[in-house]
Amino acid sequence: MNIKRVFLIVLDSAGIGEMPDAAEYGDAGSNTFKALFDTDKLHIPNMAALGLYNIDGMGYGKAAGNPTGCFARLAEKSKGKDTTIGHWEIAGIVSEKPLPTYANGFPPEIVEEYERLTGRPVLCNKPYSGTDVIQDYGRQQKETGGLIVYTSADSVFQVAANEDDIPIEELYRYCEIARGMMTGVHGVARIIARPYVGEYPDYKRTSNRHDYSLAPPGETMCNMLLKAGLDTVGIGKIYDIFAGQGIGETTRTSSNADGMEKTRELLKKDFQGLAFVNLVDFDMVYGHRNDAVGYTAAMNEFDLWLGGFLPGLSDGDLLMITADHGCDPSTESTDHSREYVPLLVYGKTAKAGVNLGTRPTFSDIAATVLDIFHVSGNNTGASFKDFIL
Repeated sequence: MNIKRVFLIVLDSAGIGEMPDAAEYGDAGSNTFKALFDTDKLHIPNMAALGLYNIDGMGYGKAAGNPTGCFARLAEKSKGKDTTIGHWEIAGIVSEKPLPTYANGFPPEIVEEYERLTGRPVLCNKPYSGTDVIQDYGRQQKETGGLIVYTSADSVFQVAANEDDIPIEELYRYCEIARGMMTGVHGVARIIARPYVGEYPDYKRTSNRHDYSLAPPGETMCNMLLKAGLDTVGIGKIYDIFAGQGIGETTRTSSNADGMEKTRELLKKDFQGLAFVNLVDFDMVYGHRNDAVGYTAAMNEFDLWLGGFLPGLSDGDLLMITADHGCDPSTESTDHSREYVPLLVYGKTAKAGVNLGTRPTFSDIAATVLDIFHVSGNNTGASFKDFIL
């Protein structure tokens, strides 16, 4: 049976344990999924049945006696732990150098030029929690008409403003200005618009976040599939992560629940190729806020949804579930963590119970997807198609 559709779902930040070089990133001991398990509230029978607890190195949970899926642990070969780098590697690009980060804020020449181009003062200019920064600078933003510019341990230039003071389209334009500036040695992974509403102290971030990503430095599996005449459908922030490159059709989402519903609707769509899905709430809403209980509840909701999604797959469908990095909500850090990620593969005509082991790069996913669709192209990974089909 030939595979007609691949559904690739990224559980943003759902890592499964520290990589050997985690200490170099300040992440020794990080294990996002273990943090969820340790809440004693994790209930994921569908992922467990596919083989989640059978993956190399899990060491907790009850391994399935007869897993219904294939499973693996994937190592990140790229230098980094960012959403952009993680997704690029899933799509076949290994980043040999880390993207720039700014532990002390952006240099004066960047700030001064940004103020000149936007005509607005820059506030903050430090690494900061996204929720704390609007509490601490929200009143000053209103008083001065300035832009709250901040970063994190990741390669990001974030711009926050109250939608009541700076209309969303204007904020987007300021982010486009930043994207035009932040290139070359300052080529951060993402410029992120972070709008919020409200009056002090009751501020709330809105769903109008928008990411302006650095374009991938080469062709991804999405480019290759599209060139071969196949469909590439992005759900959630996939379009943003790849700066639109290789994504033939895109649907924005407002939450995990919205993303899952949009993915379910794709079951009814007649397409041939790849549906690439990102569920960002795990990372954005729970991981970065060290909310282990909330993260666990969100994972339980995904697993419940998965139980209804699996029967809807046709004989020509293949499902892959993975992640792009970790974000352990039980550590002091609120940033991403350098972790292995899980891979679960399921199809009604695919093999079951195959342990694909620990694989050296996320890009084995890209190699496999291309192999399934008989598309050739330069890729850094190794296909596991013959092990699963």
